[in-house]
Amino acid sequence: MTSFVELLLSGITSGLIIGLAGLSVTLVFGIARFSNAATGDTMTLGAYGALMGTSLTGSLLAGGLIGLVAGALSAILAYLLVFRPLQNRSPISSLLASIGVAFFIRAVLGLVFGHDQMVFQMDLVRPFRLLGVRIQPNDLKFAGVAILTLALVFVVLHLTPIGRRMRAVADNPLLARVSGIAPRAVMFTLWAIAGAVAAVAGILLGMKTVVSPESGWDMLLPAFAAAVLGGIGHPVGAVLAGVIIGVAQELATPFVGFTYKIAISFLVLLLVLLVRPRGLFGKIEGVR
Repeated sequence: MTSFVELLLSGITSGLIIGLAGLSVTLVFGIARFSNAATGDTMTLGAYGALMGTSLTGSLLAGGLIGLVAGALSAILAYLLVFRPLQNRSPISSLLASIGVAFFIRAVLGLVFGHDQMVFQMDLVRPFRLLGVRIQPNDLKFAGVAILTLALVFVVLHLTPIGRRMRAVADNPLLARVSGIAPRAVMFTLWAIAGAVAAVAGILLGMKTVVSPESGWDMLLPAFAAAVLGGIGHPVGAVLAGVIIGVAQELATPFVGFTYKIAISFLVLLLVLLVRPRGLFGKIEGVR
């Protein structure tokens, strides 16, 4: 039972990181109407930005802020140079272009930093016990940062004018345009938030594990699975689904091993598409 609880707590932390990545995916899909395959590599870019920022400033907090800015700027640049010229074309064009952006980011990171694994220089902290359960203090910090990030995003979406405009565009793009909502400001805000959220997810993942050019790409399937399970375009659903997937992966580790636990995301994705394609919180939409 103790081992089960420890895996559960670790799964919640991992699930919050997956939820952040899934939130980035579902925000882009809800407004830009395509699945952004560059989300994983934006996570990696944020992690490397935080590593370099930490080495320059000597502060994890300052390094994390630099990584966050790097993720937001890269997403805005991708929108300006790649996705905005394709916005009137098929969503498949944007999806394929996002795959190209992902490969470009990964190739540049590989050339600049090499393919050796890197780690954040963090103080070693001994776990403490609560009712016989070992709790990692760093996991609590990671979970707190993830929850704070999610809270800030939802505050922006629900309590600010630009957030209300973003939700209006997501609900009905044509009506929002007729109502006088400027799409350019909405799209800039969308890509800045999506890039920053993905960067935070990548930084937390790098602190929890290691950083390599492929680390974000390996998280793309869980992120997509969270977005689909939660209901495409549903931010709260993506976060809750990410926690579910993270817990399922950690609890499955003793049975399938660390290497194959990512297959749980694929299994979840497959079952959702077969049984409930709209996801847990998705709505059925009529078409005529």
